[in-house]
Amino acid sequence: MKFDANLASPAVTEADDLAASAEDAGFDGAWVTETTHSPFTLTTQLANGSDRMDIGTAITVAFPRSPMVTAYTAWDVQSLANGRFVLGLGTQVKGHIERRFDVEWDSPGPRLREYVEALREIWASWEEDRHPSYEGDFYSITLCPADWRPEPIERPRVPIYIAGINSYNVTLAGECCDGLHVHPLNSPEYIEREVVPDIEAGAARADRDSDDVTLVTNVFAITGETDAERERAREEIRRQIAFYGSTRTYKRIFAVHGWEDVCDDLHELSVEDRWDEMPALVTDEMVETFSVEGPYDELRDEIEERYTHIDRISLYAPYRGEEHWQRVLS
Repeated sequence: MKFDANLASPAVTEADDLAASAEDAGFDGAWVTETTHSPFTLTTQLANGSDRMDIGTAITVAFPRSPMVTAYTAWDVQSLANGRFVLGLGTQVKGHIERRFDVEWDSPGPRLREYVEALREIWASWEEDRHPSYEGDFYSITLCPADWRPEPIERPRVPIYIAGINSYNVTLAGECCDGLHVHPLNSPEYIEREVVPDIEAGAARADRDSDDVTLVTNVFAITGETDAERERAREEIRRQIAFYGSTRTYKRIFAVHGWEDVCDDLHELSVEDRWDEMPALVTDEMVETFSVEGPYDELRDEIEERYTHIDRISLYAPYRGEEHWQRVLS
């Protein structure tokens, strides 16, 4: 199992130094999210600040960007990173797509499939010095004259991971992607009973080996030097579980453990803007199921013992250069 740094969304001016720090600490890779900064600006900085570790987006929101725009940007970051870049794509949810990005929300799963296919066709056309030829229901990309084709790069095949919770997207990852970003609200049971079978089904559909699909995730960790620090971590995780559980998309994860009704209750409270009441619905058993707990120097062993199906993992808490990470990685 590779252990990565979750950099989340650091300040743009600090991202290169943070990448250098994470690499020096011994992380295998580093991931950034799309929240307050462009993930491509951040990964450009990560490429400039590191030499060895993989860097990637977890995730880039796909639909607000044309596949051609994403193809150019990912190609550039891959060049800067000397082949260490991983493009993670996600659909986001309807409210954000329509009301934050002002983009149509229509058939997100099939649209994401075409997005991945279009990217691969664009990159292939650049390698082969020709026009792209992609015709789908959502995207049609057939023009890129020679003067608009970027220069060849040493490692033109950019790995594509997608984020997925519903069965369609997880199966899609198995069928035609290099990896899957498993949502940080997860448990080993959910991964074994829901994620792995869908990955295997998708891989079988495309006559692929499911082992070729990299599974990546964050994990909630209850840790700290003192009882008070660990209790604060526990309550923050309880709050985070309540927040995610209020989104009905994540009901599938709760259902594995028979807690789907809690998602309905959390959703109702969120609609009524009663956020402060929501953590009380998250029991200690739920916190234990969706997290790991232990001293810093025991966390890695605990994670590797529990998450046997995961290939790359990071802690949900962002890395900001803290000294205790050396103990986690040792």
